[in-house]
Amino acid sequence: MHFRRCRSSPLLMLLPLAAGIAGCEPPPAPAEPEARQAAQPRATLGKTTQNVLDLAAATAEGGVVVEAGAPRSGLDAITGAHRAAAGQISILAVEHKMKLDAAEHGSKPKTHAEFMRRIIAAGQPDEIRLPMLPYYQEYAFDPAGQCLVVVEFPARKQERERETTGAAGL
Repeated sequence: MHFRRCRSSPLLMLLPLAAGIAGCEPPPAPAEPEARQAAQPRATLGKTTQNVLDLAAATAEGGVVVEAGAPRSGLDAITGAHRAAAGQISILAVEHKMKLDAAEHGSKPKTHAEFMRRIIAAGQPDEIRLPMLPYYQEYAFDPAGQCLVVVEFPARKQERERETTGAAGL
């Protein structure tokens, strides 16, 4: 249960947050998080993004296209299944909108800029918001295949593993 301190009482009574009594101090604000390093995880549950990279730029930065049915083991089999499902649902939603857009315009988008304007359509009533992927994965548009793909950055994953396991490699 959360409490507030009241100034109205000489004994500094603790009251539940729901009390809403005038003269009570709000609970202290949480401390500001430190600046995020490149390899730190990001919140993904309930978060969305409209950030879609150009596949050529993503692969130039070391990104690798993720295969949907890649085998997984251990805890990654469980968490990886959730990430894979979120990525696949996003890809299916984008494919559906691309088919509707192609019927309207006669063809699918051929460039990243065209894809962002016509399919993601940020700020438009029919915009697409994609589920946030883990810090080492991003969405990318493949102009050759005219599709959305998930790109994984192994260097980000390895950097995070180095940070969390320490020098002992635990």
